[in-house]
Amino acid sequence: MGVVIESSIWEPNPSLYIFIFLCCCVSIFLSPISSNLNRTSTIFDHGISSSFFRFQWKFLLLYSLASVMEGLWSVFGEYELASYGIGRATMVMTLCYGYGTALFAAPVLGVLSDLIGHKKVCLVFCILHFFTALWKRTLEQPSIFMTSICLSLANTIFSFSFETLMVTQHEKQGHRLDSLNDTFWLMTFFESACFIASQIFANWLVGNNMEKTSAPSSAIIFLATTCFTFLTKGWTETPGTTSLKEYSLSFYEYIFGDKRIWLLTWAQTCLHFSIGIFWILWAPTVVADGREVQLGLLYPCFLGSRMLGSTAFPCLTSGPSSFRTEDCLVYAYIILALLLSIVAYDYQEIGVLVTLFCLFHACVGFILPSLARLRTMYVPNELRGGMMGLSLAPANAAILLSVVQGGYYRNVSNAVLMAFGVLGLLLAAGCMHSLKKWGKQPYHNWHKQ
Repeated sequence: MGVVIESSIWEPNPSLYIFIFLCCCVSIFLSPISSNLNRTSTIFDHGISSSFFRFQWKFLLLYSLASVMEGLWSVFGEYELASYGIGRATMVMTLCYGYGTALFAAPVLGVLSDLIGHKKVCLVFCILHFFTALWKRTLEQPSIFMTSICLSLANTIFSFSFETLMVTQHEKQGHRLDSLNDTFWLMTFFESACFIASQIFANWLVGNNMEKTSAPSSAIIFLATTCFTFLTKGWTETPGTTSLKEYSLSFYEYIFGDKRIWLLTWAQTCLHFSIGIFWILWAPTVVADGREVQLGLLYPCFLGSRMLGSTAFPCLTSGPSSFRTEDCLVYAYIILALLLSIVAYDYQEIGVLVTLFCLFHACVGFILPSLARLRTMYVPNELRGGMMGLSLAPANAAILLSVVQGGYYRNVSNAVLMAFGVLGLLLAAGCMHSLKKWGKQPYHNWHKQ
């Protein structure tokens, strides 16, 4: 007599999507009320000039196109590798190629962006996506090594060049400095929304046909061409005249010589490391109890939570009666550490894990625009790309080491890797506390000195 084993399938409650969506809407529509009370301009404030409004939404359109390209590769990459019959060991090697490339490329690209212009580096981002997609469209099974390198370079550029392009153009056009804060949280909001849209778009392109792996590549070719054209014709940039020697002297004086920027850089590094560890380990953590989980249904929950977290930024940090950014970040980093520590304890109830992961991303959604605001306060725009690239290097090195030891050699458990992420987040909270003591007065920045 045969034994029938019933498989248990876990799916999130559909009302969770509605709840997150409604919370985002309420938070957005409440933010102008809070801002008007604090007499601070927002995207809904009638005091905003029409030129800034056009500039802001023109940039957000550009950033959204870039986000959709990044999102398509992120949600489709593993599925594509599986369609080629590639196993776990090779997938781990692709991660090693990617993080190894980013380790050395991030500082170089950051400096290069400051020297030759952020627009040119953003154009390189479009070119990398175009040729990678064309290569995948043409060849039946392209080189995984070259694909990982190209996409890693594109992701590194995406991490800082679009933000630095926006900030420098904002200053060049003479817009109000405090209006940058609205653009920062909108960048996080739109990026998360576009990642969700890219998942929907990829599912629609592939459908039920497992052989239609070239469809997303064709879409990315079109998006990369559109983004390249928009950048070329819609944005102007004065070529940099600073020599490498002058830049090195300025970088040493303002970046290496300022302990406040060291603290900010380390806080960014710890956040990048914890986010990287999360995206590598969240899937095996969720399915660890043996139940089948529709992982694709959880992806929108996480990104929707990040959207919700970004909407809290203008409410908590704008106006004279608001909280200081460093204070908010101290608590946000501590909450992140607590959430990740519960996961590191190896708690395997899926519903609890999903809740913790959603709260994790909500905190990340708040931290990202907050760090961007602090970069504007402390880092000269001429050195912003180099500073952001510098913060990515140690994070990529730590993630690469984690992938090699935990994923390839299996010398370190997933719980231990998450525990390292917890320690990094607590250290980042300490950095923010020290930055508050050593930093400037609230809401003053280097432009006003």
